[in-house]
Amino acid sequence: MGSVILVTGATGNVGRRVVSDLLRTGARVRALTRNPDTANLPAGVEVVRGDLSVPRSLDGCLAEVEAVFLLLSSPTSAETAPAFLETVAKQARRIVFLSSSAIRDDVEQQTNLIGKIHADLEHLIERSGLEWTFVRPGAFATNARGWWAPQIRVGDVVRWPYGAAVTAPIHERDIAAVAARALTETGHERAKYVLTGPEPLTQADQVRTIGEAIGRPLRFEEISPETARQQMRAFMPPPIVEVLLEVWSKLVDEPTPITNTVAEITGTPAHTFREWAIDHADDFRRASENSNSPSQKS
Repeated sequence: MGSVILVTGATGNVGRRVVSDLLRTGARVRALTRNPDTANLPAGVEVVRGDLSVPRSLDGCLAEVEAVFLLLSSPTSAETAPAFLETVAKQARRIVFLSSSAIRDDVEQQTNLIGKIHADLEHLIERSGLEWTFVRPGAFATNARGWWAPQIRVGDVVRWPYGAAVTAPIHERDIAAVAARALTETGHERAKYVLTGPEPLTQADQVRTIGEAIGRPLRFEEISPETARQQMRAFMPPPIVEVLLEVWSKLVDEPTPITNTVAEITGTPAHTFREWAIDHADDFRRASENSNSPSQKS
């Protein structure tokens, strides 16, 4: 029997894909989740109960583990990650950390809160003695589901700020594919991979693309940052809201640079946002539309 790869955040958008990609390589996969009974992971995965924010829950999860995929589920898990890393370093050899492109390597102090949380943990990993790879995605395509699906399921208008902000949303398939390569191949040690989707799109463009995927014309309606601030605080922490509003305001005039990293690492071009929208079309359809349409979810 070979050594084990531990996947944290194994039931999330990226973690679940990492698990599946690793299984296809023949790896032994152990999935860490708070609720094993509802994990619904593929056969062949060893599912264990644990929570990064509760270090004592991780006892026994690292036996025979050679490599770890680390994903922060919340700021709380970032606070307790040092204890987890200390334990990992005693057992494992390699770690692949799902970090963030918000990090700026050209400054001493990160001013972006998301960048600071991830940069602080990157520094801890660098000092841990583990072989490491940092995967730094930009805008996640799947954010569109959390932000806009509630509005699209009940109407044809998305009310949101900074419609002209340009990002290059990346499919969770591509993030997972790069992570799986780094976990199972040599040659990725001490690499910092910045990942983006293949095309620049405004937020208004993304809404229109979702509409095309579900067969309904959708319209983007600009709202003020202050109105958005109140709306967004209903489902995300206020500090994160402030970071997003600031970032989007800059992206109107300074679009996200595009990288070709996904293709370079995997040999396959990154998926487009249109492909992502087709994969997740059912998440945006009204209940009546889903009942009359074949599922296209991936």
